Formats: sequence, C-alpha cells, structure tokens
Amino acid sequence: MTAMLVALGAAVGAPLRYATDRFIQARFSPVFPWGTLAVNVVGSFIVGVVIALWTDGRLDDDAVALVGVGFCGALTTYSTFSYETLRLFEGGARWYALANVVISVVAGVAAAALGWAIAS
Repeated sequence: MTAMLVALGAAVGAPLRYATDRFIQARFSPVFPWGTLAVNVVGSFIVGVVIALWTDGRLDDDAVALVGVGFCGALTTYSTFSYETLRLFEGGARWYALANVVISVVAGVAAAALGWAIAS
C-alpha cells in the first residue's frame, strides 16, 4: 500500500515539476535555472509542513508517503539542480553556478524551516 501511495504522489509531482519549470523558464532569464530553484524551494516548504504535522501526530504515515515522499520527491530534483549547476560552471557562468548552489541550499533549508514553523 505504501509503495502505491508514493507512486500516486510521484505521478502528480513529476508532471507538475516539468510544467512549472517550463512555465517559469519561459518567463525569466534562460541562463539561471529559476524553474528548478522554484520547485525545490516549494517542495522544501511542503516537506517542512508535512514533517511538522507528522511529528505532532496530525498526519499519518500514509499521508507522509503520499505527499512527503511521493509528491515532493518527484516535485523536487537534486539531479537537475546538480546538472544545471555543472552546466553553468562548464559554460563559464561560474558566478551563476555558485549563486545557484548558495541560493538553492539556503532558500531550501529556510523554506523547510518556515513550513515547519507555520505548521507547528
């Protein structure tokens, strides 16, 4: 049952990640990976909320599997973040690559902490 919940969440998260990334990249600078940054920060916020609610006993394990693992696992993307950072670095946009790493990590952790704080 848990695997099915994870798969169901992922079936929603993955296409939403793709659509969101394409939507954002079409409207902002094509050099910086704004779409990937956005989905990673939003996913981090949602995970913060989910884990806070689960820790407080307001969500069960099935909800964590569906939303936290499945949906957020497919919505966020460490591999694309890594690839885009490497592409920026190899393309000579080293300051953009560094900014992508710093902003992604700081904003992701801050978003998770904010989600946790709001839900707690």
